[in-house]
Amino acid sequence: MKEIELAPGKRARSAYSFDDIAIVPSRRTRDPENVSTNWQIDAYKFALPMMAAPMDSVVSPETAIEIGRLGGLGVLNLEGLWTRYEDPRIPLGEIASMPDKNATKRMQEIYNEPIKPALIKARIAQIRDAGVTVAASLSPARTAELHKAVIDAGVDIFVIRGTTVSAEHVAAEDEALNLKKFIHELDVPVIVGGVATATAALHLMRAGAAGVLVGFGGGAAHTTRKVLGIEVPMASAVAEVASARREYLDESGGRYVHVIADGAVGRSGDIAKAIACGADAVMMGSPLAKATEAPGLGWHWGSEAHHQVLPRGERVNVGTVGTLEEILLGPSHTSDGSMNLFGALRRAMATCGYSDVKEFQRVEVLIHRA
Repeated sequence: MKEIELAPGKRARSAYSFDDIAIVPSRRTRDPENVSTNWQIDAYKFALPMMAAPMDSVVSPETAIEIGRLGGLGVLNLEGLWTRYEDPRIPLGEIASMPDKNATKRMQEIYNEPIKPALIKARIAQIRDAGVTVAASLSPARTAELHKAVIDAGVDIFVIRGTTVSAEHVAAEDEALNLKKFIHELDVPVIVGGVATATAALHLMRAGAAGVLVGFGGGAAHTTRKVLGIEVPMASAVAEVASARREYLDESGGRYVHVIADGAVGRSGDIAKAIACGADAVMMGSPLAKATEAPGLGWHWGSEAHHQVLPRGERVNVGTVGTLEEILLGPSHTSDGSMNLFGALRRAMATCGYSDVKEFQRVEVLIHRA
């Protein structure tokens, strides 16, 4: 990767976002109906290579069930409104209707309600009883405290998601969570992130993660760049972590760790570009927050938006474009890449001549930034 000298003694690497790259069709074409978008992680198989982000504006028990029915994986935020309130519809309605001026402060107050382990059990049971794969998320800070309740409730896939997750930090002896020991003792696959470099990703892979989230835990509703000055453009981040996966595959004697793009996946073309850069799947928030069934009622926010000390996100009005089925599988009624997301992926793969997601990771890309 090219380095640029900012000033004597200070150099910076060039990096690229999804908007900076394009996919190059260079092989025979295929019929889209003959293309597979299937994805499998551990023993769990999905028709779509996607996870719905654990954000209260996106995933409720009901939408997790519907996303599972449609072929994806909905991840429930176990530090959200569903584990703090018996009836979260009341605070959800308030968040959707409050004026922008008071939004952050009032959200901090709403999310100050304690998490109730009994509600963790009840929400997970609701999803499990529907017969779909159950995935749930905790932040690194809450994992040591609440993970037993999550596992006892019967989660299939466990997600540890934070703005930035470092195996070196969480595995230190004096910290609450020893990630390597924690993953080793669990009987379920664990997906961890976010990271944006090969070094950080390798540490999580060596700790036993089944999948690594690439990105800083958010996109449209995230203000980490403004507040902390931290950001890595996603095309470069995904490609670098994919290179770490190849290194770890050799190092471990064949253990494959999934790379999941988490952030800046706002349109169908971004999904194709993420996979072209080496991702196995994507984690999406804002595209699904636009569904008529989404609990955010046309608004979108993440856990950083109501952080009690330093909020690094905001409530965003995304509106609605269609049902979850229309957004994921079509038919589309728009030409802006906001609907039929995986029909578009299927067509992109077919146009380039690839039959499945793993093959499509090898497609040629070019940089068209000036």
